[in-house]
Amino acid sequence: MNESGVKIVMDTLEFLSQDREARRLYEERQKYLHDEASMIEWATEKGIAKGIEKGLVEGEKRKAIEIAKNMLSFGIEVSVIAKTSGITVSEVEALKD
Repeated sequence: MNESGVKIVMDTLEFLSQDREARRLYEERQKYLHDEASMIEWATEKGIAKGIEKGLVEGEKRKAIEIAKNMLSFGIEVSVIAKTSGITVSEVEALKD
């Protein structure tokens, strides 16, 4: 048995040898630690998902601007570029400069 296994066994023996109030406090502490770990995991997953979503939106915007620049180089009308790329007419106009 490795050291972590021995520690678990020792902790369990210590837990079992405590009085009723000490066990109740121990269980409350364990529940708190478990809940805290769950909240941190949830928040981390939510943050990562939000970051990925934000990155995708930014990437799509960059691609739309790149497409609009290419279309401008072919002399395509600004309103057509705006409709095709999904960016505004004013954004396309700004790309001309």
